Amino acid sequence: MSPEKMCRMANQIARFFHSQNEPDRAGRVADHLSDFWDPSMRQMLIAHIDAGGGDLDPLVIEAAERLR
Repeated sequence: MSPEKMCRMANQIARFFHSQNEPDRAGRVADHLSDFWDPSMRQMLIAHIDAGGGDLDPLVIEAAERLR
């Protein structure tokens, strides 16, 4: 998967949870990534963040930190 596609998918998840009235949106994004993304996708996301995380919603970055 390309980094662009991964960012687009992660940002779509964040956009959905931004629209929800939930107290822990980052936790919900982290849960979604844990439940539906395979480990290699999560590792790719974390590596992208470690390299600067360009184009990622801050909610995705916060969620990914919980997956480390």
